[in-house]
Amino acid sequence: MTSRFLKSAAGLMCLMLSGAPALAAKAKPLNAGEILSGELTAMKSKRTKVVTYQLTSEPRRLPPPSGMCNLETGPEVFQIVTNSAAEAAELKPFIGKTVSLKANEMSCPLDAAQFSDAIVTKWSLVKQ
Repeated sequence: MTSRFLKSAAGLMCLMLSGAPALAAKAKPLNAGEILSGELTAMKSKRTKVVTYQLTSEPRRLPPPSGMCNLETGPEVFQIVTNSAAEAAELKPFIGKTVSLKANEMSCPLDAAQFSDAIVTKWSLVKQ
């Protein structure tokens, strides 16, 4: 948590000095049904047996009303919500690898328990 905060703080300082609006304009839009690609990681909570998947991508702009998720450049870390054991099992072999997902529903995080910049609640794996 601390290293992520320090990276975020350092990134924010760089954005403030370099002109964040120019970077925000370069973020590609991510509309419902489009492909989101990046490295898939997994986090396991010590309190529960729930595995949270995250996909790290280039900055992407979400469609309204979520917009930029209060970030200058758009979200880069997407929490991938699994709604069943089958969906979790589908992602498990791709941990640590680059994966492509068709993102059908996205939103910004609503509470502190969500560790990502954005949430993908409905998705499908794109076979490569």
